[in-house]
Amino acid sequence: MNLTSIPALQDNYIWTLNDDAGNCLIVDPGEAQPVLEKVYANGWTPVAILLTHHHQDHVGGVATLLEKFPAIPVFGPQETESKGATEIVSEGDTFSLLGLTFSVLHTPGHTLGHISYYSSPYLFCGDTMFSGGCGRLFEGTAEQMYESFQKLDQLPGDTLVCCAHEYTLSNLKFAAAILPHDPGIMAEYQKIKDLRAKNGITLPTKLAHERQINLFLRTQDPDLQRALNINLTPEHIWQPFALLREKKDQF
Repeated sequence: MNLTSIPALQDNYIWTLNDDAGNCLIVDPGEAQPVLEKVYANGWTPVAILLTHHHQDHVGGVATLLEKFPAIPVFGPQETESKGATEIVSEGDTFSLLGLTFSVLHTPGHTLGHISYYSSPYLFCGDTMFSGGCGRLFEGTAEQMYESFQKLDQLPGDTLVCCAHEYTLSNLKFAAAILPHDPGIMAEYQKIKDLRAKNGITLPTKLAHERQINLFLRTQDPDLQRALNINLTPEHIWQPFALLREKKDQF
């Protein structure tokens, strides 16, 4: 399989996965033109579109792509039915594409119906988990996003986290401000600064790596809780996550 990230809009990535025969699936096409350019340049044949949630920067290109390829199915959660989804999927559903079996994970927080798709080693998680961070809570709660992170954290360490935005630098800047004495985070922050200075792409990232540098996967870490001034055992296990998200919103 060949995984490709296509830059789109301001800081989005549209992901494609294609087999050696050129059959490809398209994930969260926020706009159609960069996808079409890549498809035509490589002689690919689109076989499906996968949608994680209903926001326009993830679905804006669906209608145009369906004009060009009207026979392909569009998988998505219920909230994307009005955006072009023809195959409504939810937690626990599975389906096969390109010889791979995809599992659907309900990962609410960013939106209430947000889903992620997993087929080892690929995780297409939209705006749930980013490298070094997590999505904003536009519709869901911190508790829901915390539970979504716990669900994704059950996947194998070699999972390729294919998220939908180039937010890694800003996320690591925040992490470095929270834990300035963490050598792993500081080293990663410098690495990402150097990479982005050359306009390099920071994704995909491996889940095992995220467990080290993503504070939202470390909310039970005593060092992080001390940095957040949580001196007593929180009433709810998700409260450090909520406080961290609030701090990121204000950063």
